[in-house]
Amino acid sequence: MMKNIDGKAVAEKVINECRNEISVLKERGVVPGLAVVLIGDDPASKVYVGSKARKCEELGIYSLKIEMPADSTQSEVMQVVKDLNENDKVDGILVQSPPPAHIDEDAIVRAIDPAKDVDGFHPVNVAKLALEDPSGFIPCTPHGCMRLLEDAGVETSGAEAVVIGRSMIVGKPMALLLMGKSGNATVTVAHSRTKDLAAVCRRADIIVAAIGMPEFVTADMVKDGAVVIDVGINRVEDARAKRGYRLVGDVAYDEVAAKCSAITPVPGGVGPMTIAMLIKNTVIAAGRR
Repeated sequence: MMKNIDGKAVAEKVINECRNEISVLKERGVVPGLAVVLIGDDPASKVYVGSKARKCEELGIYSLKIEMPADSTQSEVMQVVKDLNENDKVDGILVQSPPPAHIDEDAIVRAIDPAKDVDGFHPVNVAKLALEDPSGFIPCTPHGCMRLLEDAGVETSGAEAVVIGRSMIVGKPMALLLMGKSGNATVTVAHSRTKDLAAVCRRADIIVAAIGMPEFVTADMVKDGAVVIDVGINRVEDARAKRGYRLVGDVAYDEVAAKCSAITPVPGGVGPMTIAMLIKNTVIAAGRR
């Protein structure tokens, strides 16, 4: 019987764990703080930043939202990051991605204090993930995927896993987590240049789809009983939909779900976990203060 992995429910569980940890920290006189920097006026980024700020407010986390105009210079953004690094009320710093094209995002990431890099993208934290050093921060989306697998009772140890996508945000850290001592899976990282991708995927007990292409993974790519984690979120035009579009993942949900033992829906799967794990990383950073 197919199990729908409810990301909203698991995210709420993580948030409740954070709620308890925040109470303990406040007894010690520590209020976790998260600063989010938004450059420009990308509508999707604004929505995402707004949801982060509301979640912080709800949990009693100090929230600092810095909105910068789209024509901000590299040095202006770097100065904001420098000021936040030195701000004792801020435990976590997040510069919303993607910034405008003229901004060097890699340089911004490298400028963030690794101890405040709650996104887990700084080279120091990437290295710590590869070394399985628990003092680093794990990127939120792959960390959330691992938590979904754990809560769904999926056995990763000894499993064959295929990660479709090799980004630094999801694909590469996801592979490291699955193959590390906490995952113990045998991992293949597949991408657009992989030969006979369908055959590679059909070997997998676990598929993590993070390729950024709507409904890319189809039923012929999935073996019976596989577990599928769909990281993608794509807008597809649909005249019948109220807004003129609908949200779909990187997996053709209806046809793939029929073959799976467990699968994440889109929306309501991996998405809610990303914010939950961001809050978790911020609380961890505050605890280390």
